[in-house]
Amino acid sequence: YRVITYNARGYPPSDVPDDPAAYSQDQAVADLHALLRALGIEQAYVGGLSMGGATALHFGVQHPEMARAVVIAAAGSGSTDPDSFREGCHARADRLEAEGMAALEDYARGPARVQLRRKDPDGWERFRELLMGHSARGSALTMRGVQGGRPPVFAFERELRAMQVPALILTGDEDDACLKPALFMKRCLPRSGLVVLPQSGHGINLEEPELFNGAVLDFLTAVEGDRWPVREQGSGGGL
Repeated sequence: YRVITYNARGYPPSDVPDDPAAYSQDQAVADLHALLRALGIEQAYVGGLSMGGATALHFGVQHPEMARAVVIAAAGSGSTDPDSFREGCHARADRLEAEGMAALEDYARGPARVQLRRKDPDGWERFRELLMGHSARGSALTMRGVQGGRPPVFAFERELRAMQVPALILTGDEDDACLKPALFMKRCLPRSGLVVLPQSGHGINLEEPELFNGAVLDFLTAVEGDRWPVREQGSGGGL
């Protein structure tokens, strides 16, 4: 596979627009759509983690003709407690503007990141260094407009049930903010599968790269072989 990665707006070397209105979940999807069109790519596998996972999900909803399949990893945070989550995003954005990237030091040590530090201390330190290297202004605007401005994933039940794009959902079993959203997506998306990685937090691609990559490769192989079916009606119930 050819893999194309890019920095979202607000993350140098991509631009950091000063207009708060330039940051939203829909804008993130529009940016990805514009990038693919600029590269002349008519259809692609689209995958992301966290904010990128939400982008992949909504790209599949909004542009199903361009999404061969989507990989949705560690997505949906803020859905179970939207009001307090939104307040937290705005408070963190205020701190970023006042303190710089040091305001995210506690985020790097949060309850969904300690798993990476336990499994791979050197990898966690590299993650922390990269996080501290972000633009404080871009991170603040992203925190307000994207994470703090998006609706809960539960608000998109109708759109998810109508989406026929093959989808792989991945989450860590200790990523509490994403567990219920992951199960919700599995129940709604007709052509989806759910992988839950044990004793894992938010950064599952860094914590368990072999398990993560293996699950994604198996998914892509199944999609290409037309072996990723639509869920049968009535399946998933009890006895």
